[in-house]
Amino acid sequence: MKIILDAMGGDYAPKETVLGAIDALKLDKDIKLVLVGKSEAINKQLAECEYDKSRIEIIDAQDEISNDESPTMAIKTKKESSLVKAFEKLSSDEECEAFVSAGSTGAVLVGAFMKVGRIKGVSRPALAPVLPTLDGKGVVLCDCGANVDSKPINLLHFAIMASSYAQAMLGVENPRVGLLNNGVEAHKGNELSKEAYALLSENKDINFVGNCEARDMLSGDFEVVVADGFDGNIALKTAEGTAKLMLKLIKRGVYSSGLKAKLGALMLKPVFKDVQKALDYNAQGGACFLGVKKVVVKAHGASERGAISASILQAKGLAKNKVCEKIKAGIDASAINAED
Repeated sequence: MKIILDAMGGDYAPKETVLGAIDALKLDKDIKLVLVGKSEAINKQLAECEYDKSRIEIIDAQDEISNDESPTMAIKTKKESSLVKAFEKLSSDEECEAFVSAGSTGAVLVGAFMKVGRIKGVSRPALAPVLPTLDGKGVVLCDCGANVDSKPINLLHFAIMASSYAQAMLGVENPRVGLLNNGVEAHKGNELSKEAYALLSENKDINFVGNCEARDMLSGDFEVVVADGFDGNIALKTAEGTAKLMLKLIKRGVYSSGLKAKLGALMLKPVFKDVQKALDYNAQGGACFLGVKKVVVKAHGASERGAISASILQAKGLAKNKVCEKIKAGIDASAINAED
């Protein structure tokens, strides 16, 4: 399987992206990688690594798209950027089944939409990370920022797409779907939530189990939580910030509580590391952009080699499990047409 990597995307590119690519090649013998970016910088980093040269292809792209630029304008005008060239390769080459980037989120979403295209029937593609849960199985949050203004039909499509994604990513046969809301009762929420609740309840192709309060999002009671991109992004960043706060509070408490606490912390160090790893959803890969014709994975902008490698392997797994085809089948089965 051939996977494309935006070698210039992310805060630590191209060093960490290239190292992550090499790690992925070592971990999975069944992939080939196409690195897109400044060839001189890529080759300089590759020169320090041992790898199978037959499994890496380089496409030179001398331009980059930053987070400060207008995503739509950048995709339209920066023809020599790593993102544009990567998406053109993804769209034109049938052997390329997936794409990974830690670059500008907006540009990745716009590029995937414009260059690769959405699956027929999908009203709007959505960004869906897998977050850690108490039972260790994970939950798909969809949408976490691609659509800040959504309609009820969009939320229904998010639920259908995320259910197919959860089947492929989490191995859950009949994922439980919750609607992010300010209460569990059916009558709670704004007009969008109420109308979406009615649509989700009526659809027999998903396992909708009701509203989900933000505090229960990571409980393990849901495999899919549906939200519009505005609320989903706030929920995601709140969960991320809370996890970081808790780890810092524990660390501060240990170092300010005397020798016994420090000795206890030393003994519990492996446990703390396991907790930290479990809370870091980026270590498991990136957020998949659901609803486009090929697998697109958006890694965190601060991804280092481990997260890049995980995102590449995640992309491979999703392509192998034909998640795009499953999403298309789910949308077709729902017999609901896109409205926008």
